[in-house]
Amino acid sequence: MIKIGDAAVSEQKVMETASMSSPDKKEESKSEEKSTSARKAASKKQSRGTGRVKLVREKEEQEISLFKENIYIVFVECETPGNIGFLARTMANFGLKNLILINPPTLTNEAFYQATHGKYIVENAKIFPTLDDFYQSQRIDFKVASTGMAGGSYNLSRIPIKPEDLGKSINVSNKTAILFGREGNGLTNKEIENCDICVSIPTDPTYPIMNISHAAAIIFYELFKNKHEYGVEGLVESSDLEKEYLVKDMQELINYLDIPEHKKKNGLKTFNNIVSRAFITGREAHTLKGILRRLKIKLGEQ
Repeated sequence: MIKIGDAAVSEQKVMETASMSSPDKKEESKSEEKSTSARKAASKKQSRGTGRVKLVREKEEQEISLFKENIYIVFVECETPGNIGFLARTMANFGLKNLILINPPTLTNEAFYQATHGKYIVENAKIFPTLDDFYQSQRIDFKVASTGMAGGSYNLSRIPIKPEDLGKSINVSNKTAILFGREGNGLTNKEIENCDICVSIPTDPTYPIMNISHAAAIIFYELFKNKHEYGVEGLVESSDLEKEYLVKDMQELINYLDIPEHKKKNGLKTFNNIVSRAFITGREAHTLKGILRRLKIKLGEQ
């Protein structure tokens, strides 16, 4: 049955078919299809590229945020307020904001004047009477001692790494404290021993001790320039508690040995240094802990 409009539709279809059957029209149609496909492909590629750039930027922003939130700069028993200001100014240069002052002098106007654009860091600085009070308050995962007097094989507490190595290895996902000592005497041996690692800047031996703000600038720069390399997918650095239990297991294992006490002490300190410098992951700490436990069981059976 023919309905109203059928003829018109049929005629239109015939005309379209006739016109498209022309060789020129066919070539034109193919050209348009290719052009459209190319535009769609380019658009899709651009969209994927934009998406990747966005993800990279988001990751960088997250790492920068962790860098600012989780690194604590600790100035132990500073002698002059001006140096607090200089340190705050250097921190501001590299995006750091958590300043911790241990038993500092009175914060006079000199501290704020020398800080210039880092005044807000001095204003927001947290003050503690001792390092232990700070550690307990902030639950620090990793502690770094800075020193101008690096040690060697017979001074295990002062075997240092360079700032560059610290910057490459540090994990900003963990709370990290970087300690700077007194202007005259630096950090004590006990304060350094309580840290996980020691960092020192190579200098001329005729004048090895640097001004605190100069030393801080070098260390902060190495941390800052490597901040985009911290987030290693699938690797989570072991916590302070995991490392503590690992060292405790080694201590119990060493106690089984029939060797002089001073050798036991040096052996444990050496193991602690290795664990600290290695930046071991939580999984590695767990595996090593299991091996040490099995060794203890074996020795206990003998």
